[in-house]
Amino acid sequence: MTGGGGDYLLEVQDLKVHFRLPRRNVLTPGGTVHAVDGISYRVRRGSTFGIVGESGSGKTTAALAAMRLVPVTGGSIRLDGVEMTVLGGDALREMRRKIQIVFQDPYSSLNPRMRAGAIVREPMDLMDVGDPAERDLRVAELFDRVGLRPEQAALFPHQFSGGQRQRIGVARALATQPELIVCDEPVSALDVAIQAQILNLLRELQEGFGLTYLFISHDLGVVQYICDDIAVMYLGEIVEQSDRVSLFTLPLHPYTWALVSAVPSARRRTGGQDGRVRLQGDPPNPIDPPPGCRFAPRCPFAVDRCHREKPALREVRAGHLVSCHLVGDDCVPPHAAAAGAC
Repeated sequence: MTGGGGDYLLEVQDLKVHFRLPRRNVLTPGGTVHAVDGISYRVRRGSTFGIVGESGSGKTTAALAAMRLVPVTGGSIRLDGVEMTVLGGDALREMRRKIQIVFQDPYSSLNPRMRAGAIVREPMDLMDVGDPAERDLRVAELFDRVGLRPEQAALFPHQFSGGQRQRIGVARALATQPELIVCDEPVSALDVAIQAQILNLLRELQEGFGLTYLFISHDLGVVQYICDDIAVMYLGEIVEQSDRVSLFTLPLHPYTWALVSAVPSARRRTGGQDGRVRLQGDPPNPIDPPPGCRFAPRCPFAVDRCHREKPALREVRAGHLVSCHLVGDDCVPPHAAAAGAC
């Protein structure tokens, strides 16, 4: 993988997550879902790294694999210099203090039979974090930091609004004093006004605690607001990766171009009727991905080579990587006008 120097908290190299499907009968072989198929990325300390893509792209599976919450088929995951893929038992439990997750659905991710304070305290009890006598004080402190009142710790999840429940989820993720927090579409189930509140809260906490975020989303508007660096996934692979400004100013891959066109603030920089690029067809079957570029069946610019030869993810300018045969060293994407270069 190409990248500059710096202090990286999470380093993922050639990560693969494949799921074997059971045989339907003795005559029908089982298939393999290529959920994540050889992705590499690095997350700088104190930054927010976003992974975006449509449903089925593999972004959530990639994030869960980074936490060792799904089986890893191959590749390397290094958290703070420690190889996670070889850890097990107490060693893995110890490393999980450093990495926590905020789930997508604030309604189903909280135990309805536990009071809010107990939900936030539970990770500290399970991982033996801090002095047991001081954990309730820590819970009160966390409630205050996420904008909840200490007395609300005695309430059950059903007594909170959706935004408040997600604040409980954020407080729970902070309980073990992690360095990295995986945010798995943390605002997608919330109203727009509440989304802004939670995103602002995440930014405030990042500054206050020096947190690093791995942020998963299908909404490029959200990613544009909160992320520093972004990787775009399509059918288990990263097709483009760069800093936020470069990605939205000059999307190089046709798939990224289509995604960016859906962001109102970016439509004026894209082509197509009304500035919105509408892709035809559905993503290929992840059980049997096509040869060559996996986006080729839907790409309006695909040539014969795209269907035959798989493009490499390569750096075309400093920090900007793309997987497309049609993007040359001049850094002009196929959807751009004839003039213009990096």
